[in-house]
Amino acid sequence: MALTDVRLRRITHAFDGVPAIRHVDLDVERGERVWLCGANGSGKSTLLRVVATALAPTYGEGTVLGFDLRSGRDEIRARTELLGHGFRLYTDLTAAENLRFVCRLYGVPLDRLRPALERVGLDEVADVRTGGFSQGMRQRVALARCLLRDPALVLLDEPYAGLDADARVLVDDLLADSARCGRTVLIASHEAPPPGSVDRRIVLEAGRVPPEGAHPGPGDGVARRTREAAR
Repeated sequence: MALTDVRLRRITHAFDGVPAIRHVDLDVERGERVWLCGANGSGKSTLLRVVATALAPTYGEGTVLGFDLRSGRDEIRARTELLGHGFRLYTDLTAAENLRFVCRLYGVPLDRLRPALERVGLDEVADVRTGGFSQGMRQRVALARCLLRDPALVLLDEPYAGLDADARVLVDDLLADSARCGRTVLIASHEAPPPGSVDRRIVLEAGRVPPEGAHPGPGDGVARRTREAAR
């Protein structure tokens, strides 16, 4: 029986009384990679932030990785990585210092630090303060943090924004790695992920997931077989 890593029931979140998402029901199986798409303002980012516990539901209930959205926030955050518009870096620290802090916070062995920076192409600027980095370089540090932590659930919010061609390949590699290791991924993006990199897509409309909102992803059959083989 497949395990459910994300289970939302009638989730609503409102800003100043105006719902950004409303009555969202969503089930994501362990190891599944789901693409959330929709127009600007459709609620994609809000939904990811609720799953990440960066926002609390105004109404509704849910679980993430088996923990309650409200009472299990610490457990969810320890096992989840949100890669979004905010890079969550200390700009007065170097790239290596930022990742060293992550290692100490989550109990990650320090010997993973340099390989993570090498993989995203930042090994030569590891000791440079991130305040002087471009947007694309800061995104690379955030990707290195995700690789370093190896979380059970990855939430990607417009991960291709501001990236050059080489850095975009790193996001594609992260999706491919997730398929191989059975990691669960939710990706919110205007841009379609590469064919075969997601299992299905969900279209949000005005903060809702319509009954017909879930569709097979590009290359669905190949992606699903890959995911099942990784289990």
